Amino acid sequence: MKTARIKAVQPRPRVIAPPTEFARRRRQLMKMIGRGSIAILPAAPVHHRNNDVEYPYRQDSDFHYLTGFAEPEAVAVLVPGRAAAEYVLFVRDRDPLRETWDGRRAGPAGAVERFGADDAFPITDIDEILPGLLENRERVYYAMGHADFDQRVLAWLAQLRSQAPRQGRHPPQEIVALDHVLHDMRLYKSRTEIALMRESGRIAAAAQLRAMRFCRPGKYEYEIAAELMHEYRRHNADISYQPICGGGANACILHYIENNAVLRDGDLLLVDAGCEYEYYASDITRTWPVNGRFTPAQRAVYDVVLAAQSAAIAKVKPGNHWNEPHEAAVQVITQGLVDLGLLKGRVPALIKAEAYRKFYMHRTGHWLGLDVHDVGDYKVGEQWRVLEPGMVMTVEPGIYIPAGLRGVPKRFWDIGIRIEDDVAVTADGYEILSEGVPRTVKEIEAAMTA
Repeated sequence: MKTARIKAVQPRPRVIAPPTEFARRRRQLMKMIGRGSIAILPAAPVHHRNNDVEYPYRQDSDFHYLTGFAEPEAVAVLVPGRAAAEYVLFVRDRDPLRETWDGRRAGPAGAVERFGADDAFPITDIDEILPGLLENRERVYYAMGHADFDQRVLAWLAQLRSQAPRQGRHPPQEIVALDHVLHDMRLYKSRTEIALMRESGRIAAAAQLRAMRFCRPGKYEYEIAAELMHEYRRHNADISYQPICGGGANACILHYIENNAVLRDGDLLLVDAGCEYEYYASDITRTWPVNGRFTPAQRAVYDVVLAAQSAAIAKVKPGNHWNEPHEAAVQVITQGLVDLGLLKGRVPALIKAEAYRKFYMHRTGHWLGLDVHDVGDYKVGEQWRVLEPGMVMTVEPGIYIPAGLRGVPKRFWDIGIRIEDDVAVTADGYEILSEGVPRTVKEIEAAMTA
């Protein structure tokens, strides 16, 4: 009897950021702050969920961006032009007993060998070493807002100033907001970052499709959330924010997270969810009928939102300003609401009066990257920021019609629809990083009945 051979499944190659990527960022930042400066970044603290139980540790986005180092109780220091070492890491020392309980540590040697530090020291030695690094530096680049660590930085500076007259030390005379410089860097994604975000979008799109195919009347919203998270975890990703799975009237609550209601036949389900892969977030929203078929009223509203999203995405290209996608979405939505009989009047006048905000009350997108609502200014001075290659944004128009709105026919009640994708600005236009999940009515219905 022949035995069937089982073909081995080859694992999908993991997309990761190489050490050279973090080194490039550090060089760029040091060039921007210049010789005579020093930059100090503390790692994120550990947070407790309840007694003796910690939340899963997630490194501070700025700290990760420059170091790739994932442990707590660490401090990164950049000292441009310092001959001995420009990049110094303070980290937890190796401790076999604690590592048995809490997991492996890199230690100072690992910080140098695996994370590219020029030099590294135990975090317990920082009070003795870091003040010396501050000497003869004109400016300290540091982002205030790190609770206890802010006071330590100020104490080191005060210590140097008190010793200066007696010992000839020259302490920094200026503290500059590091986040202002660093966050502008983070706004422009490199090829490596775009590849990571493309992978994050691929996983999140697969999760949306999985949830769509799982959905049927009688299921609970939390079961949909579970399908999403199953798909994330099987690709070593995690949620980038708490999933929104709002059925029926819950779809009209923009930040609904209870996810505990039963899904009813004839209702729509709005699923706003994304994953975090190698620290990079995705953010996708789809809305579909619980039973797999749109009603005529649901379809009519859906087609307006889809047209608004398509118009907005078409405005994502170099040279356009940040607000142009929103303006395009507002134009289409306002016209659509008039066509549906939900608004009355001339479209330009309705837009000027913001009459659409009764049904569409949020912006059309936000920056996306290491954070879901990523860093970066939306205006430069009084002007909307001009879009440039490497920027990544969401495009997410919607229409929300809760039951009981005056003048709204009952067939439109409890229709909440949002369609969201992640879009990168390219040299000649845009790339949708969240492709792979149905968008049109026809595609959604086909996917749910497949």
